[in-house]
Amino acid sequence: MLPSVFAAFVVEKDKAGQITAGVQRRHYDELPAGDVVVQVVWTSLNYKDALAATGHPGVTRRFPHVPGIDAAGYVVESASPDFPVGTAVIATGHELGVERWGGWSELIRLPAEWLVRLPPTLTLEEAMLLGTAGFTAAQGVMALQRSEILPVSGPVVVTGASGGVGSLSVAMLAGLGYEVVAVSGKPDRGEWLRDLGARRVIGRNEFLQTAERPLLKSQWSGGIDTVGGEMLSTLVRGLMHRGCVAACGVVGGAELLLTVYPFILRGVTLAGIDSAWCPDSQRQRIWHKLATDWKPERLDRWRSETTLDELPGAVRRILAGEIAGRTIVRINR
Repeated sequence: MLPSVFAAFVVEKDKAGQITAGVQRRHYDELPAGDVVVQVVWTSLNYKDALAATGHPGVTRRFPHVPGIDAAGYVVESASPDFPVGTAVIATGHELGVERWGGWSELIRLPAEWLVRLPPTLTLEEAMLLGTAGFTAAQGVMALQRSEILPVSGPVVVTGASGGVGSLSVAMLAGLGYEVVAVSGKPDRGEWLRDLGARRVIGRNEFLQTAERPLLKSQWSGGIDTVGGEMLSTLVRGLMHRGCVAACGVVGGAELLLTVYPFILRGVTLAGIDSAWCPDSQRQRIWHKLATDWKPERLDRWRSETTLDELPGAVRRILAGEIAGRTIVRINR
């Protein structure tokens, strides 16, 4: 029998606009509608979750709210024949943790089509060490391969390389044989990035080119950009002929100062990555890749663990740029 109450990290906003956040006991009847109830074992901390936990209006629009764009656990109630009780599942993307209560909770209720069965070669913990960050990185790798950017094509750049998406991109690309150049604003993470497989580590300020020239020296076959803004502009302008950049970040700015010249003179591709609404058929294929050929070695290198009660401190650290890699959250044992 399912419990009538459960613990969740809840963000609330009072009539004066004051935001409060912390662990509360909530009633089972408050769970949103859906086909499947999942007992969450692990979730994760992402930058987007940290914004939701502080009531950022670009992420959190309705209160009370439970953050958490990732979740992994076991089905405990189901109206779907595809996910019988006891099935180990992963939930990422869609509206989880944004429009709908997310994974920072002992129980979640979701539409069945938002779930993926846990591949047999992944544990629930490993699935959250990958999470949306790993799923996004894998989409970036897939975009490069669609543009026929191969290990023999030349060096590929990963920006924001010390973050979750960036560091997993470095490891995946290196594991597939690419010459990876990691760009990071954190000098103390250089050795860690080389251990992940980066051939070179370049500082953020060294990489950026503020010159207004429409084209820069042609030196990169491709890249995965997790930053946006000036960083993405620099990367696109420095691509080789028929190069490709997969773009998935906006922390460096939403504006993109480019001319059409990289596209019409070098034939480059700018591929946008949308993790939340990735088609379900592709979502299944990507998780299969993450569980087999593209699974980074020694996932424990990303492992930082916290609990629901400790999340406020972790939120402050990730917003201050003090966290590298992945932080997972233990919910149930």
